[in-house]
Amino acid sequence: MTIREFKMPDVGEGLTEAEILKWYVQPGDTVTDGQVVCEVETAKAAVELPIPFDGVVHALLFEEGVTVDVGQVIISVQTAPGDEAPAAAPAVAAPVAAAPVAAAEPEAPAARQPVLVGYGVSTASTKRRPRKAAPQPAVAAQNGTGVAPAAAAPAPAAAPAVVVPAQSGAGKALAKPPVRKLAKDLGIDLAAVTPTGDGGVVTREDVHAAAAAAIAPQAVSPAVPVAQAAPVQAQAPAPAQASAPAAAAGSARETRIPVKGVRKVTAQAMVGSAFTAPHVTEFITFDVTRTMKLVQELKEDPDLAGLRINPLLLIAKAVLVAIRRNPDVNASWDEAAQEIVLKHYVNLGIAAATPRGLIVPNIKDAHAKTLGELSQALSGLVATAREGKTSPADMQHGTITITNVGVFGVDTGTPILNPGESAILAVGAIKLQPWVHKGKVKARHVTTLALSFDHRLIDGELGSRFLADIAAVLEHPRRLITWS
Repeated sequence: MTIREFKMPDVGEGLTEAEILKWYVQPGDTVTDGQVVCEVETAKAAVELPIPFDGVVHALLFEEGVTVDVGQVIISVQTAPGDEAPAAAPAVAAPVAAAPVAAAEPEAPAARQPVLVGYGVSTASTKRRPRKAAPQPAVAAQNGTGVAPAAAAPAPAAAPAVVVPAQSGAGKALAKPPVRKLAKDLGIDLAAVTPTGDGGVVTREDVHAAAAAAIAPQAVSPAVPVAQAAPVQAQAPAPAQASAPAAAAGSARETRIPVKGVRKVTAQAMVGSAFTAPHVTEFITFDVTRTMKLVQELKEDPDLAGLRINPLLLIAKAVLVAIRRNPDVNASWDEAAQEIVLKHYVNLGIAAATPRGLIVPNIKDAHAKTLGELSQALSGLVATAREGKTSPADMQHGTITITNVGVFGVDTGTPILNPGESAILAVGAIKLQPWVHKGKVKARHVTTLALSFDHRLIDGELGSRFLADIAAVLEHPRRLITWS
């Protein structure tokens, strides 16, 4: 049998790492070309990874919850001897010590294959910094790479390659930006870490090892993989990991939660947006009783049977009508060229709260959709986001965003722009309130909208007209027809 390796693929977008969320296979399972073997979360979204060959799973080299650099082997598969295999990294000796093929000579790297739908092989000539060839046995245990198949027959362990740590010297330590950030978060001085990467590069494992050594007498921090304590069975890591946070919460006064994946990129984007685009926020409170009546009538319309009709749908339509009346709001700022780029299309973003953080997928060419098509697009977008299946492409090239804080009972807020967009509309809760209607105080459905916009693109007059037009459509929804 031949051992073939599947590495964490380069999914594009300039990402260098991904967290393994869930394994769909276990050692001993049969896999086929194109079968999804795991789900990973990048800084953009959760994606499923299909394996590009047939065989039987030999070992899972990382546990769920571990962040893995692009290019690292994450799973090994036994294939038929006649199958053509890509070059095996010499690194597999340590994580799969039971495999007798670990001592084989490395071959020339094969051409990289695209493994995700929508991502082809990069033709760029830029090379990444050389990555570590193989984790040492101790580091393998920290990252869960010591997980061996429970049913594997005992075999003579291959002698692990001897890695001579490069001296860091008196100069600045060499490390990738994510590794530097990890060291900063863990309070580790990179200059004091012994590098094991090629060319004296400090790796993520080196930082974790230094952190583990520093807190060895104490309880294991959530930032350090729990698997470092002892080898674990392939089937049993999840319960141990699930119980760790609960135990820590009961005995400690503080709990530290690593910020990664979607939450990390959202935090970075919001900081960049808040301190790059000059924000202005305006508010308007008005009567939406007629819109609420229209929602009920549309729900009973047989032409819209089977579609999800709600206030957000009509709010989205009102935003599109207001953009048509004020096209200059639909723009972006080109910092390099110092130009305003007017968009003749609307990719309408809808902020969605998911278990892994806030994401903003957008409806492409929303301006060209009918009410029914817009309803279908909204329903599909929200369902996909809640399942964690939103693709990076769905979150790119948005122009204007709607965030519905009213579903939480919140009246309004001052939303921060999604980077690269001109405006974001926060929709508050719709409540029955005393309101003057036709000269009398009556109970009416009232809401508050808050519009934040980039003052480089939208001045006060334009922003005010745009917000007033949205409110005017929702106050008198017949304008959906007369203004279209």
